[in-house]
Amino acid sequence: MAGPVHYEVYIRKTAPAPWSLQMATEDRAHAIQTAEELLDDKRAAAVRVTKETLDPDTMAFNSVTVLTRGAPEVQHKRVVPDDEAGPRCGSPQDLYAPMARDQIGRVLEDWLNRQGVTAFELLHRPDLAEKLEASGVELQHAIQKVAVPESQAVGQPVHDLVRHYQKLADKTIERLLAAGRRNQFPDLENHSLADLAHRLSGQADRAFVMGGIISGALKGVRGGRARLDRLMDLAERAPMEGAPRAMVMVPLEQVMCELFVARTNLADVLGPALDQGASLAAVVRMVAPREVEALIRQDARLALHVPVVEGPAARLGERVASGEFPLLSAALARMVVRELMSPRRLRPTDPAGEIDILRTLAMTLTATAGRLLTLEEVQTAFSERSKALVTADFVAAYVKTCTSVLCEAEALTRLCENVTGSANKRAAARWLSACVGSLRFEGEMRAPSTDQTAAQKLGILAGLSRAVRGCGLNDRDEAEIIAAIGAVGGTVEAEARIVLMLARAPAPLPQKLSVLLRMAAGETSPPGPAADRARAEAVRLFRAPDNRAALAAAPETIAPLKGLMKAAGLAA
Repeated sequence: MAGPVHYEVYIRKTAPAPWSLQMATEDRAHAIQTAEELLDDKRAAAVRVTKETLDPDTMAFNSVTVLTRGAPEVQHKRVVPDDEAGPRCGSPQDLYAPMARDQIGRVLEDWLNRQGVTAFELLHRPDLAEKLEASGVELQHAIQKVAVPESQAVGQPVHDLVRHYQKLADKTIERLLAAGRRNQFPDLENHSLADLAHRLSGQADRAFVMGGIISGALKGVRGGRARLDRLMDLAERAPMEGAPRAMVMVPLEQVMCELFVARTNLADVLGPALDQGASLAAVVRMVAPREVEALIRQDARLALHVPVVEGPAARLGERVASGEFPLLSAALARMVVRELMSPRRLRPTDPAGEIDILRTLAMTLTATAGRLLTLEEVQTAFSERSKALVTADFVAAYVKTCTSVLCEAEALTRLCENVTGSANKRAAARWLSACVGSLRFEGEMRAPSTDQTAAQKLGILAGLSRAVRGCGLNDRDEAEIIAAIGAVGGTVEAEARIVLMLARAPAPLPQKLSVLLRMAAGETSPPGPAADRARAEAVRLFRAPDNRAALAAAPETIAPLKGLMKAAGLAA
């Protein structure tokens, strides 16, 4: 129940000034009149009237704005809380965190690609740190790329952040160079990786030192394939169990995660001959080998679309299958999802092949749902990719190779089956509906042909109708498309007089009934006028006294027809 009500008048004397209470009254008209007079007399730059209602339960006022006029409010700079203010990285150790390494990889992407290294290696190799420091401009530009957006986020001047990160970079480089001068990173040519891991156990800087050892082992190795091969060699030389093994495997996984970020490295590892779709399928096979192999055993045709993974990638796949490198597997699976959601075509010159590889990826990624990805992530990715499959450009390229309108209808039916998302299903259904409802489709099916008889055309249309039912379209679109196909089938049957010829054919009654019932059930004729005429003729034959007597005398002839009668709606 509402309590007492009054009205408050607020003013702003200047545009950037805050609101201040001018008066309070119980008369709404008086409050509005006062506000307008203040604005007209230029005693305020803006006015506002609010209705205040007292809540008797909480004894707090609920405010509703009644009138606002005058200069708009000036948007003030966001006030940053104290716990969010200041630089995000305060010490050299902060730069080794995963998010910080990811940021370093982005701002120094060009420099790292020229050197053929990752951000992890830059933070653990003295020679790379010295080379970056000598470049000068590269480091300064990277600091500016970090400082400018962070200044807007944390509310600190850009110059202060630039100076802070310059000092932080100098400290990090000096720490790394000092570690190199002290020979803190042993050479694996003269030492055993397992022995080093056991000796480092319990030391405070063991992660930093092991990172330097791993990074040093990659020195001079260029190319994604060769570098992955070297990392797999290091994994084989790691301790067998316990904390020492984790000390080796963790930095190996971190390096590989950053290694596969670059497209060039991925192409080098999997093979430059693979297109985008085949590369993604190979990545899925590499990170989910058991699931993919199980699918191939069920459907051998999948092997035609999923490339065989060989060399270092196969070695990595074996370790992933045994449960190692879970973060890398998840990162690569999410990379596949990101590529699916991007506008980049999977097979630019082969639209039909793009649908094939997309269907393959859908099956393989769905099989990994729950381990690498959630089912919602997979569904969202393919729904987003499906938007590109129903555009005019893609559909035009997809049906370009079709030599007949029937071929186009079959291709568009396959498109309807393979897109996901209700909006994409509707868009694909519109393409198919326009095709089967066109005069060209009807004219081609009605035209005399030496290759196909009228009965064969009806069978083709029946198969097309069944395919449409399996596309998962909504009821309205499905009914509209099937009705259009049925109308064409009815015309073809009427012109060829197939039902009438069957009724008059000098064939045994069970044979004639079997043919008519198959037409009525939609097996050899699409649902619609042709199926209805076949059903009516079958009913007429059943009701004829002579035929009923013949069927009653030989009940074994009616038994094979019971299934067809039920499908045609003539029996319960």
